[in-house]
Amino acid sequence: MILTVTLNTALDLTYRVRSLRPHTTHRVSEVTERPGGKGVNVARVLAALGHEVTVTGFAGGSTGRIVQDALTATPGVVDALVPIGGTTRRTIAVVDERTGDTTQLNEPGPAIAPAEWSAFLEAYEDLLAPASAVALCGSLPPGVPVGAYAGLIRTARAAGVPVLLDTSGEPLRRGVAARPDVIKPNADELAELTGSHEPLRATQDARRRGAHAVVASLGPEGLLALTPEGRWRATPPTRIHGNPTGAGDSAAAGLLSGLVEQLPWPDRLARATALAAATVRAAVAGEFDRGSYEELLGRVAVIGEVSAA
Repeated sequence: MILTVTLNTALDLTYRVRSLRPHTTHRVSEVTERPGGKGVNVARVLAALGHEVTVTGFAGGSTGRIVQDALTATPGVVDALVPIGGTTRRTIAVVDERTGDTTQLNEPGPAIAPAEWSAFLEAYEDLLAPASAVALCGSLPPGVPVGAYAGLIRTARAAGVPVLLDTSGEPLRRGVAARPDVIKPNADELAELTGSHEPLRATQDARRRGAHAVVASLGPEGLLALTPEGRWRATPPTRIHGNPTGAGDSAAAGLLSGLVEQLPWPDRLARATALAAATVRAAVAGEFDRGSYEELLGRVAVIGEVSAA
């Protein structure tokens, strides 16, 4: 079982409009909704790849009930969200059908009470026992300590469970110091962490700060990975057009599934890159197009070098 942690879960709404223009009224042509938050997105992709996944974090109010009902109905996914008194947030993606561009509106998360955080920590320790790996993903809601991910990493390491961390800002800075197995920042998050906008230098710095392996998302240019086994660059075969929402989460799912399956790093990176590209191509934000994934997987270029033993 793979465990994913989403402390700031959401109900993701996608609105499609013919053309998005400021200061006007729009008629929405299509509405879709699904459980969201980075770790939930990772779980959905992992389940689609055939892995058993347990989702934990927080859920509350009527929005939280919708999220939990949808998770329960998803094959391969087990809902272990911890109840809270607040209401789970919503995110709204407005897709301009004329240009393909997406405008994202994210509500703040609900405040987490100390007793709710304690209940989560207890549940997390129990869920680690059967886990083969854990993903810690996304922002922290109000009330959760800024060093939360660092503590969760240390707990997982003590239990012998490998950890992928995908967050940003101070939670990432503190989390890296706890020595996660993999971090997956995008270029902006990596630059904020290290102060360098040169990807290779920044990944080297991030490893020195404590991450066992660093996989940087470089948008349309693919992934750059620096690991104890070597350094690689994975690039999609062509520039992919569409909605990038959730592409990084799909990449994280590819990396985590490859870790659990003990794939060589080039194969993990090819899978992660193909999944990210297939997510950009998908009609619904945060989903991945399976046909595109299968078509792209064998065409991803992975170039690099293996470290000397």
